[in-house]
Amino acid sequence: MKTLIVIPAFNEEQNLRNLLPILNAEVSHDVVVVNDASTDATAEVVKAHGLVCLTLPIQLGAWGATQTGIRYAVKKDYDQVITMDADGQHLPHEVAALIQQRQTTDANVIIGTFPSRLSRLKKLAWKYFKLLTHIKIEDLTSGFRLYDKSAIQVLSSRQASMLDYQDVGVLLILLGAGLKINEVPVKMLDRNDGKSRVFSSWMVVLKYMIQTTTLCIANMGTRPTK
Repeated sequence: MKTLIVIPAFNEEQNLRNLLPILNAEVSHDVVVVNDASTDATAEVVKAHGLVCLTLPIQLGAWGATQTGIRYAVKKDYDQVITMDADGQHLPHEVAALIQQRQTTDANVIIGTFPSRLSRLKKLAWKYFKLLTHIKIEDLTSGFRLYDKSAIQVLSSRQASMLDYQDVGVLLILLGAGLKINEVPVKMLDRNDGKSRVFSSWMVVLKYMIQTTTLCIANMGTRPTK
């Protein structure tokens, strides 16, 4: 299977200095880093490690950058995409766990989950969203995912461009398209440097909760169950 690892990055210079040497050493798949209009040396660090760097002229956010990488995969005819965060939480050696799970199931999407990383407040938020959407997935926001070719086609669409985050909205689109989602337990680390874009402040959290709640209500009629 022709596999592409997609890493969205915004001002992740230091984290990428730590992550990319390990990734190059432990993973043989192609890697593309989507530089989301960073103002630091993110692009230079990526190129110094011999990897493809797609630099966006304007900041699109984590999902917009991720979708750019997915569309690159479509253009280059990859069979599957694995998305990883640039902050060091996702361990390169766990890529094999996602691929192995994909090979042993008929799922179109594999999510690497590590629920114990979630705080009590985050767990309450995910429980709330699960009640709204009926999505039976433990870790809704994990960005460590494998998408097969069917999922890649769905997520490269114009409809998916309307999303802001790679979590509930993406899952609803995938389930609405009739695709199957599975999970596999993996280990994750805390961020090496910087802070989460989604949970960087109370105002950002409030915006996220309002947007995601609206999205969930708008999709209530789909009643996803996988």
